Amino acid sequence: MKLLFLIVAYLVAVTLPLILSAWVGGPPRQFHQELASGLGILAFSMVLAEFILSGRFKAVSNGVGLDVTMRFHQIMARTALVFALLHPFLYQGTPSGGQRPWDPTRALTITTDFSVLSTGIAAFLLLPSLALLAIGRTQLDFKYETWRLLHGIGALLIAVLLLHHTVYAGRYGSQPVMSWVWLAMTGVAVGSLLTVYLLVPLLQKARPWRVTSTVRLTPKQWEVTVEPDGHRGLDYKAGQFVWLNVGHSAFSMKENPFSICSAPAAGPELSFMIKELGDFTRTLGQIKSGTVAYVDGPYGNLSVDGRAEPGVALIAGGVGLAPLLGILRQMRLTGDSREVKLIYGNRVIDQIAYREELSEEDVVYVLSEPPESWHGEVGFIDAALIDRVFSEKEVSEWVFVMCGPAIMMDIVEDHLIKRGTPSHRILSERFNYD
Repeated sequence: MKLLFLIVAYLVAVTLPLILSAWVGGPPRQFHQELASGLGILAFSMVLAEFILSGRFKAVSNGVGLDVTMRFHQIMARTALVFALLHPFLYQGTPSGGQRPWDPTRALTITTDFSVLSTGIAAFLLLPSLALLAIGRTQLDFKYETWRLLHGIGALLIAVLLLHHTVYAGRYGSQPVMSWVWLAMTGVAVGSLLTVYLLVPLLQKARPWRVTSTVRLTPKQWEVTVEPDGHRGLDYKAGQFVWLNVGHSAFSMKENPFSICSAPAAGPELSFMIKELGDFTRTLGQIKSGTVAYVDGPYGNLSVDGRAEPGVALIAGGVGLAPLLGILRQMRLTGDSREVKLIYGNRVIDQIAYREELSEEDVVYVLSEPPESWHGEVGFIDAALIDRVFSEKEVSEWVFVMCGPAIMMDIVEDHLIKRGTPSHRILSERFNYD
């Protein structure tokens, strides 16, 4: 229901300028000219909507899940790009040359005034560049904070360029009503960006956290724990995640998303299971107690709170254990009577974390490169393993919660649906782990 509401809200928002433009009207033109204007209008409104679909607004991402929000963000960005690239070429064959004596309002012609065309041309070049940088960020080996800053600045610049081009070069955008509509929509988009980059950090600065411990769990995995400094902490559900900034200014771009592996019932401290992957994670062992930290969250809907299923199936790959461990701990602390089974996969035995704590649970360990003395499951978390671990009744009645490599979750989700598990009983959160 939430997803349907958000889709309807999105469609209303992006088509509103198109509907209003049709209402404003004007002398009829050839179909390809109207199509060109329509695609341009849709492209601009979709670009502005992308600011809200950034994943940093809880009212959106927590309602349907960050996976869905970000995937929708990517698909709509690429759709807007196609519309924007087609837009100018559909004007081919249209009379041009600025205002004509027989068309003083430019209602039937396309201007060649370079001052208003230049902003459209600049946006036309920047938009695919921004999309390609986002798609190829991993391959280009950009630091996340560098890419995020460039992405934000690029999006802001494109919005301003398109606003100028639409209002001064567009047939419909030049109408007073439409000019105000575009100005208002651009203001909301820019305001959302300023909220993420300025307002949220400002609020975080008033609610700092302090590192209380940094513990090595495995050769390349750590547990970092922070406590609130002068405030009551964070209201969150087991399984959610936050953006964590350790040792930097509240306005720094050096923040990363980490799932909370502690339980709300355990108190205000937050613990994170973090694997060494990037520049920040390689310095975890150097973090000292008392180091200032900032937390933005909670985000995500990987939670079993309030669900009525008789059992909870947890499927983790590598450090994807973190949110599931938070769920396990919360269930234990609150006396939750539901049955629980955990499948926990890793490459080698040294990557298994919290083994002593997990000994109290019904856990199936899986190693893809096991030692000769290994007596657990061998290989990967796949359909055959799911069939061995879960009965037909459990597959049809339990809630399945998973986090780990995307390929693992794709295989498991497809198999569960094939075996009859309703999609609303499959919760997942996708991050990239090796």
